[in-house]
Amino acid sequence: MHNIIVLGAQWGDEGKGKVVDLFAERFDVVARYQGGHNAGHTVYIGEQKFVLKLIPSGILRPGVQAVIGNGVVVDLAALIQEMSMLEGLGIDVKSQLRISNRAHVIFPFHRLIEKMSEARENRVPIGTTSRGIGPCYEDKIGRRGIRVADLYDPESFRALYDTLAEDKQTLAATFNLHETIDYTQIRRQCEEFAEKIRPLVCDTAAVLAGAMTQGKRILFEGAQGTMLDVDHGTYPFVTSSSAAAGGASTGTGVPPTKINGIIGVSKAYITRVGSGPFPTESHDGGGELLRREGNEFGAVTGRPRRCGWFDVPLLQYTAMVNGFDTLLITKLDVLDQLDEIPVCVGYGLKGKLLTEMPATYRALEAIEPVYERLPGWKTTTRGTTRMDALPEKARAYLKFLEERTGVEVGGVSTGPERNETIIRAGSKLEKLVG
Repeated sequence: MHNIIVLGAQWGDEGKGKVVDLFAERFDVVARYQGGHNAGHTVYIGEQKFVLKLIPSGILRPGVQAVIGNGVVVDLAALIQEMSMLEGLGIDVKSQLRISNRAHVIFPFHRLIEKMSEARENRVPIGTTSRGIGPCYEDKIGRRGIRVADLYDPESFRALYDTLAEDKQTLAATFNLHETIDYTQIRRQCEEFAEKIRPLVCDTAAVLAGAMTQGKRILFEGAQGTMLDVDHGTYPFVTSSSAAAGGASTGTGVPPTKINGIIGVSKAYITRVGSGPFPTESHDGGGELLRREGNEFGAVTGRPRRCGWFDVPLLQYTAMVNGFDTLLITKLDVLDQLDEIPVCVGYGLKGKLLTEMPATYRALEAIEPVYERLPGWKTTTRGTTRMDALPEKARAYLKFLEERTGVEVGGVSTGPERNETIIRAGSKLEKLVG
């Protein structure tokens, strides 16, 4: 039995959607364990582009069950819109998708609270997508949230909803916000949405346990990336959930002893969206080239991503936190034009070489990256499907990353299509997904 986690090794946007879609045909179930509709996973199948925000990428594979776990926060309007989009493209959503009855619900007023929080005086702006994810998780941790299961007990739901709505109205008035919100209409619409998804709602932990009892294989899909994990990331410039591997257990109800392997996904360079420290960010023509050639714009927001060079200390840290068995390096082809490729191999701070990841964003912002420069290969790698067919200098670059990070490079993505991927023969990656 192989149950594996696929998650981002950097700040998200590493190409997890393509990787999950690629491997999903070898699994029976794909389960999403955290995040909300702020995480866009992009998958290309021929001429068709899919951007999935809530529903696991595995749903694009006929017969594969897609599970939205209890650790996800769900905007019902966004979910139903995404379901309709997929159904319009011929995906059998109703038979393939299951939604946890323990997942928390995002309401429109959560978005108002997030905008208010971001704009507050003396607040360090995080650069969120303003989709209400953070405030929904706040209500969850504050034990005042509303879960999907609550929607099907009308009397209880209305009492819970009225209390929550009253809290938000009081909070908005405190900050002198007078945006018109029809709380009654929101509640009614939520009840209508709840009926539309009712056949798909269940105890997904029990579904996953049953699947494992039957010997089925489960792939756990993380959203965002490890450096956005609320505990282990660049706090406070993080998401509001556990994006690291540990979140797979708490976000689905599957014991950690049932997970057999962890695959980290990392770009051949690095990007981040929004505010926060980024030691290897390139502010010159190199960063512009990466953004242009890598089409580095948010799948959900369209925001241009900040771009920079591969960060070995960062990858060593995320490997430590997650216990990566293997890495799949994406977007190698974006580097094809470069004469030389800088790689950060160390962090300097106040004249000293650091041996640990700083805990504060202030220390991270003060870091002086130590670079080594590797020769570029100046030829196309796009669409290459064998490791030995890569240019010698491209193979040397990958070997360098493997040696410095201490994690096997088991696969390489050389383009956005499913078939533009190399799985290294004999690697741990091949064994985990084979």
